Order: sequence, then structure tokens, then C-alpha cells
Amino acid sequence: MLRIPWRREIIEGLLGAEVIRFQTPVTAQNFMNAVERMSDAAVQGSVITHKGRSIEVDAFPVGVDIDRCDQVLSDPATKGFIAEFKELVGPGRKLLLGVDRLDYTKGIELRLLAIRELLDAGQLDPDFVTVVQIAEPSREDSNGYGEIQAEVERVVGGINGDHGTLDRRVVHYVRSSVPFEQLVALYSIADVMLVTPFRDGMNLVSEEFVACSEDSLGVLILSEFAGAALELDEALLVNPYDIENVKRAILQALEMSESEQKCRMKALRNKVREGSASKWVSDFLGRLQCL
Repeated sequence: MLRIPWRREIIEGLLGAEVIRFQTPVTAQNFMNAVERMSDAAVQGSVITHKGRSIEVDAFPVGVDIDRCDQVLSDPATKGFIAEFKELVGPGRKLLLGVDRLDYTKGIELRLLAIRELLDAGQLDPDFVTVVQIAEPSREDSNGYGEIQAEVERVVGGINGDHGTLDRRVVHYVRSSVPFEQLVALYSIADVMLVTPFRDGMNLVSEEFVACSEDSLGVLILSEFAGAALELDEALLVNPYDIENVKRAILQALEMSESEQKCRMKALRNKVREGSASKWVSDFLGRLQCL
């Protein structure tokens, strides 16, 4: 906020609301600090007084559309994709899945390097794992986009060149958007979901994965710098800047017993359902009606 030339105007505009909600307590507190520095408003606890009005500020993380996930999971077309993707992965192999915007904040290249190092060291067997990385293009005109795209493609090519065969790729890399039905199918069969952003306000991919785990199997590896990590602490939390930490988490996830997977996933699913998008809307509107 301090580096934005029109920071005062942004704050004044936000202070026109009665209720302001942020994804995490940290971002809510950052906003309160900015208000104190950049405006003449008074801040006390979670309430801002400005021009004779009171504004409530708090953390209120958004969730995912659970009903939509359930409907798509039960769709015959999704069942078809599930069968197709299981065949792609291959019998007896574990699926490691990444679904991200192609952006330098998402940590895609680091997680792929972690997989590369595990393969090089013989700690991962290329006949045992299949990696699917979906990277949806975005902000292609932004500085650094071309560099991160080139780096990700270089690592993918290196892994497949060194550890793939004529009839088997280790990494299936998709640089395009993917229909939600196909994403749900992949979520439902993934053994390990890799969500390793360097910084993220929330990251709802992690919650979509949990919502689509009908059998309560699968392991979520989640960056501690994603807002979702504050709620989803049954995931394997990692520091995405620490490649050794990420490597250990991948091995732990692949070796985790089904009983531990189910214990963690059931707790995660309860949290995701309790904090669904519909509940977020209902609670938010309910709070506004009380003012």
C-alpha cells in the first residue's frame, strides 16, 4: 500500500463500506495499519471511525461452492473423465497434481525442481509416479511472465528427457485452461495435491481438491504462505522457498498410510464444508442486515 501513488484514494474508497472483510487476520491488520498511517480515521480494535461512521474490519475467508463440486462429481461426463485419467496415470502409479495460474508467485518451478531432484536421487521411481501440472496462462504481458514460462517448460522437458520413455511421460504439462469437469476428475483421483505458492491471499484450489475427495483419500501439500493454511492445518504445510522441505513432504505424502490420509482428509473436509461459499455469502449478508 505504501508504494501505491493513489493509496489515500483507495483507502478513502474502502472506508465508504460498513463492513470490510479480508481473507486472513494478517491482511486485515495490515489494512488497519495503513488506515492509521494514511487517513484521519480513528482505529480501535476491529472498528474504524471515519466521518461520523463506524466500519467493521475482520478476517472472513471465502470458501468454495461445495454444491457445485458435488453436482459435477456425480455427472456422468465427469465419471468418464475419471476413467480416462486413471488410464493416463496408469495402474499402480501415484498421481501428483498441480493446478495453478502460470504466475511467478505460484512456485510451480520450485515444486517441479523438487520432483526432479527426487527422481535424480532415485528417491522417486519414474515408473511409480505420474505428475500432471496444469498452468493456466494469465498476465502474459506482465514482467517476468515469459521467464517463468520458459523456466517451467525447461524443467518439465528435463524431467521427461531424463526420466521418461517413448511410451511414458513422467510430467504431463498443460499450459491452458481446463474445464471444471476435468479438474474435478483430476482432484478426485489425485494421490498428492501440490499447492506451493510463495504468497497467496487464499488459494481455493486447495479447498476444491479437498471438496472433491469423496473417499477421503489423498494428501494436500500446502504452502504455509497461502491464506488457506490458517484453516487447513491438517495438510502437510511447507515453506515453498525450502526445496528440501518440499521434497520431504512429497515423500511423506506418498508413504502415508490410508488410515492417516483418511483422518487428515475427513478433518479437512469438515472445515471446507463449514466454510463454504454459500455460508460465506449468508453470513456476510446477515451481518450487513444487523447494522
